[in-house]
Amino acid sequence: MSVSKYQEHLEKKLLPFWQSLKDEEFGGYYGYMGEDLQLEKKADKGCILNSRILWFFSTAARVLGRDDLRSYADHAYRFLKQFEDEEHGGVYWSVSYDGKPADTTKHTYCQAFAVYGLAAYYRLTGNPEVLEKAAALFRVIETRCRDDGGYLEALKADFSPESNEKLSENGIMASRTMNTLLHVLEAYAELCRANTAQDVRAAGVRCLEQFLHTVYNPEKRRMEVFFDAEFHPLLDMQSYGHDIEGSWLIWDAAETFLPEEEREPWKAMCLDLLQSSTERAFTDHGLHYEIVGGEVNTIRAWWPQAEAMLGFAFGRRMTDDPAWDTKMQKQWDYIMRVIVDPRENSEWFNEIREDGTSIGKPILEEWKCPYHNGRMCLQLLEEAG
Repeated sequence: MSVSKYQEHLEKKLLPFWQSLKDEEFGGYYGYMGEDLQLEKKADKGCILNSRILWFFSTAARVLGRDDLRSYADHAYRFLKQFEDEEHGGVYWSVSYDGKPADTTKHTYCQAFAVYGLAAYYRLTGNPEVLEKAAALFRVIETRCRDDGGYLEALKADFSPESNEKLSENGIMASRTMNTLLHVLEAYAELCRANTAQDVRAAGVRCLEQFLHTVYNPEKRRMEVFFDAEFHPLLDMQSYGHDIEGSWLIWDAAETFLPEEEREPWKAMCLDLLQSSTERAFTDHGLHYEIVGGEVNTIRAWWPQAEAMLGFAFGRRMTDDPAWDTKMQKQWDYIMRVIVDPRENSEWFNEIREDGTSIGKPILEEWKCPYHNGRMCLQLLEEAG
């Protein structure tokens, strides 16, 4: 499949949509648009959303060689400063539309994505102030957001403990999650590509070890999702989207942090996660969402559909099996036919039923961003050289 398709989709559908959401009056990017495409200009602005937008425009400008996109990254960077807590350090979960603290939770997940966005922006600009902000947040994560067992989750503004509703679900309250660990690892890999500091590399290797020896369940061929403080799994669950995302993301981190001769255990794990999630969840109508207690959730959320493309590309790269090309083409066709919103001034639907009808969730909110689908296009373009 020609990579020109990815570039065309990126430049004609995704980039124009997110460019149109630039808030020229109050800074940053608007925080909410319903499926009716009605924009709420005074909705709160989430740190995760803003950080992912910063990553998106920074990486798009660098990969596409488009200087015109630099201003959109600059705009996101300026507003990211509104999330900073000058007293205690770290970044808040969200601010108001005009940049005042709203939800002052200091979630490790948020800190990680701010590092991720800043590292990408530094790779574009080389601005030393940006790298220092990323390094400062790295230090916050390592000194305030972890204990001897691993990374913590939700914390109050002063970094005292808080319950983790934001990254828990299905009736349980998780003390630790695979999701937070995955994106700390991803952020550290991006930061390492920006600046190969030994403390970042050591922290990245520690994350990799925790995935291999604690999070990955080789008997069930999946990553466990929710844990108590001692990393005991709390739920019989496989998140197909996270497993297929983790397959290529963990391998990307292994290539970044480990010498080639040490990577084999992670290669075997990542290929197993890819094959398991593909065998169990990939259909002619996209990728199932998850299975909990033996019950399959057949919702087609936008982000696992994008991650399936990158997982299949990883499979092709690692095995030379052309069957992965066939899966990529099938998945791409499904995305273009069902997941992409054909309306003007929109991008991808948020969640779709198995029959192809939309659930009606927002086109834009704190989790619905240009990260998964934009990263899909950019990663495939970058891999193609």
